[in-house]
Amino acid sequence: MTRLTAGTLLVATACMSIVVRAQSPSPRFTRERNISTAGTGPQRLAIDATLLEAAKPFRVTSYGERTVAQDGLADLRLFDGQGRSVPHLLIYPPAREPSWTRGTLLPVAATKKNSGFEVDLGHAEPSDAVRIEGIPAPFLKRVTLEGSGDRAHWTMLASEGTLFDLPDEHLRETTLTFRRGSYRYLRVIFDDTNSGRVAPPRAVFARRITGPAPPPPPAAALAFERRPSEPGRSRYRIRLPAAHLPIVALDLDIGGGHVFRPVAVNESRLAGEEAVPAQLGRATLMRVLRDGAAAQALRIPLTPPAEAELELVVEDGNNPPLELKGVSASFAELPWIYFEALDATIVARYGDLATAPPRFDLEAMRDSIDVSLLREATWQPPHVLAESDATGGAPAFPAIGAAIDTTKFRHARDIADTSGGLMALPLDAAVLSRSRGPVARFADVRIVDRTNRQIPYLVERRDEPLSIDVPISVATDQQASSLARTPGVNRSVYVIRFPYPGLPAGALALQTSARIFQRIVDIGVLRPPDRRRRDAWFDVMAASTWRHADQQTSAPALTMRVPTVDKTELLLAVDEGDNAPLPVVSARLLLPSYRLRFFRPEKNELRLVYGRDDLPPPRYDLSLLAPQVMGAPAREISASPERAGGADMATPFVSPRIFWAFLSTAVIALLLLIVRLVRTR
Repeated sequence: MTRLTAGTLLVATACMSIVVRAQSPSPRFTRERNISTAGTGPQRLAIDATLLEAAKPFRVTSYGERTVAQDGLADLRLFDGQGRSVPHLLIYPPAREPSWTRGTLLPVAATKKNSGFEVDLGHAEPSDAVRIEGIPAPFLKRVTLEGSGDRAHWTMLASEGTLFDLPDEHLRETTLTFRRGSYRYLRVIFDDTNSGRVAPPRAVFARRITGPAPPPPPAAALAFERRPSEPGRSRYRIRLPAAHLPIVALDLDIGGGHVFRPVAVNESRLAGEEAVPAQLGRATLMRVLRDGAAAQALRIPLTPPAEAELELVVEDGNNPPLELKGVSASFAELPWIYFEALDATIVARYGDLATAPPRFDLEAMRDSIDVSLLREATWQPPHVLAESDATGGAPAFPAIGAAIDTTKFRHARDIADTSGGLMALPLDAAVLSRSRGPVARFADVRIVDRTNRQIPYLVERRDEPLSIDVPISVATDQQASSLARTPGVNRSVYVIRFPYPGLPAGALALQTSARIFQRIVDIGVLRPPDRRRRDAWFDVMAASTWRHADQQTSAPALTMRVPTVDKTELLLAVDEGDNAPLPVVSARLLLPSYRLRFFRPEKNELRLVYGRDDLPPPRYDLSLLAPQVMGAPAREISASPERAGGADMATPFVSPRIFWAFLSTAVIALLLLIVRLVRTR
């Protein structure tokens, strides 16, 4: 009985161990990084942008003007040289309201090019900003700021600062921030080279901060590219290192001189059954140049983005397109990583977004940890252990849908790229024209594999237009004759050729080389005679007055709304009055822009098929699809050019080699059969 009981307990223990292991799978880390420690013992480690790219994202919470990144890095694990787990904590410096200490003004001897003052704060304490009050407005001055503990040895805190108060332009900045340090004396020097001297300030205050210093913010210069846009707007696509980053603002670096332009930042968000543009932030970019200095406000506050791709839209008005030179991200307040190193080798692993946050006994010491007293460790470059599920791993649900008969589609195009992962396929003019289009929610558009099984997708409506340069030429006498029947009307007639008929409603942007003019412009199509009209007639679809009266600047483009047209040739009629013909040098068609987001299985040949009238819109399980295709970087691909032909282009995948081999075999078999029949006779 005893043996049976012991054996039973042994089996039960083994079973429980198996069950526990099954319920607690090992984390699937995708990144590994060595940490350069400062010896052994307690240390602190700052969070950088590289860690944020692949680790479990933070959630941003606002506390008044303070934004804090919380509940992130649940997948972070630290190990020593023997592979043992090293406990760690995320430590936030305690939130304390800063105090402003008024200093005593001390004179500084002025020179031919400089003037300024010093400030005695009474004693040395940590500070990170100085505020100057009482200088009469308006003023705009370039300054340098230095700090000292003994008034003999000085440290440069800000070598190229700018202070300004311009009430007419609604621009004011009288505070200089600098890296936190303990200083008793501050010295402010104004650059008077290109501007008059300002009166001494009435008062100067230093911002004193007690308690541990927050970690330095991650450096994040962002990649960007100019995108096609309608006249009067500049569009840029900004690429973030990853989705769900705790970014709370964008700072722009722009060229040119004075600036006053409204801007907006958008991203795609799921709304109903498609992804649509959602605004994350708005601001007005302002910059005033005066006396060799610049007063500017070039920051755009944001709701933290969920996507890895943002769109910056700039309202240029009548100005040249905005010259964007750089974009950087500003992050919410992040915590320190605290750990205790038993040896000098520490390795961090992370990247499994499904991992639950760890729980260490070290939590009992949280309230007694002062990170300001700790030595600081640093990061080494990361090593990729595996691709993350968000970019290239297996999908969370079957990526293949139901089969469909592709022989009934009128058009088929190969999607040549065979790499796997999240893809974005833009829909070009051919798809917009020859499918049932956005009005029918692209009901007949499908992505299929080589066995004609559907690949689920999500339609994404873009804010930027699909821009197509369309040819424009002077109309022939026969084409223009139907528009010249009114006596005394001097008209110039042009022919604009669209690539396809039946394109969705959009806009037509016209450009001229003239500077001084005013014309009435009509756009329409030439219709054949009907019951009410004996002759061909001009069907006007849009009309506008085009005017420009500044010889020094180029005329802005004329943008006219164009409805869906069942023809490819449009006529542009310009009422010249008694003037010489207005030269219309170019035309650009602006159409609504759409993409299909889908997860592509690795090495799977795909086609885009469309052109069928008997299908309802596809019904994919968006509740499962959306988390996979939204909030992760998507690689933009394209379909091959549309091939000539009809429904025969939608036959199943059969390579020419297999076809001719099959045909040759059939011919040989037929010949052998004929020879055999002849011999039997």
